[in-house]
Amino acid sequence: MNIPIATTPASACLVFIGTYTDRVGRLGRASEGIYAYRMDALTGELTPVGVTTGIQRPAFLALHPNGRLLYAVSEMGDHSGGLSAFALDPASGALTFLNRQSSHGAASCHLSVDSTGRFVFAASYSSGNIVVLPLEDDGRLQPASQIIEHVGPGETPEHHTTARAHMIVQDPTHRFVLVPDLGLDRLMVYAFDPATGRLTPNDPPYISVKQGAGPRHIDFHPSGRYAYLIDELDGTLGVMTYDASAGRFEHLHTLSTLPEGYSGPISCADVHVAPSGRFVYGSNRGHDSLACFAIDPATGRMTPAGHTLTGGKTPRNFGLDPAGRFAVVAHQDSDSLVVFAVNADTGALTPTGQVVDVPAPVCVKFLALP
Repeated sequence: MNIPIATTPASACLVFIGTYTDRVGRLGRASEGIYAYRMDALTGELTPVGVTTGIQRPAFLALHPNGRLLYAVSEMGDHSGGLSAFALDPASGALTFLNRQSSHGAASCHLSVDSTGRFVFAASYSSGNIVVLPLEDDGRLQPASQIIEHVGPGETPEHHTTARAHMIVQDPTHRFVLVPDLGLDRLMVYAFDPATGRLTPNDPPYISVKQGAGPRHIDFHPSGRYAYLIDELDGTLGVMTYDASAGRFEHLHTLSTLPEGYSGPISCADVHVAPSGRFVYGSNRGHDSLACFAIDPATGRMTPAGHTLTGGKTPRNFGLDPAGRFAVVAHQDSDSLVVFAVNADTGALTPTGQVVDVPAPVCVKFLALP
């Protein structure tokens, strides 16, 4: 089959997979930690290069801008969770443990590194708080320098009664930090001071979404003018214009991520805009699919472009390689990674035939190699 692919120059990648280490599913064994693979730039084939052990539930991962450090958040149900720092050898994909610090939260579920490489941000779902941790020159984590508590209750008590910070990431200008809060039905916006690492509520401090939607993850168009926010609880994907000078959003429209007539469980998870800026994808747990939408480059608005069944159960997270040629989907409840080729013209996803066994995968991170 001749599938048009992205024209971005291909380069080999390392692919790191965060997992839950306390679940035994289809494979009959629990995860050992953080798994690493090398991806072939032309075929998308994943070759194992190793697994890093000794860390509990390294659910989500973040890479340092220098490509030589990796950070993992341990998603524990209580406040025993934390953040771990690793030195990364790009040649081998090996990770060497550096140190660990508390996340000061329960069910810490997401983290990211600021563009200067001097701070790590983390969000905790159950406790609804976010933290900033400075980094040493060698990448080691220092204790948290700032802890911010989101205040509940949410606007729809039948679904949730408190703040639920689900992601924390910088905007494309690196001047603002964004936190989708599922419990408050808000996208929180903070001004970021790169000199001190301090976060300050923006003016306005948030944009609200539909009550009960449950905003979970966000991604930006390559132009920086549009943002796409996926809602876990009602199965929708919204697009907003973004004023980068002020850190302000304005809602354009929202579409369902599910096919017409679907009546099963609803639980969206992840969202990614293709590097080309032509398509945006959202993952559906329950329906076990990726929804694709074509993006109008002039307005940022979306048009439905179909659904792809992902070949596994519970596509918790997925990723597009830096060239936009392949998608790797992590199935939390069927212990598998499934690789798809991306059609650059239509956005359609076609299975490459490669399925990799990984116990309880929940995060996919790509590191492009020179």
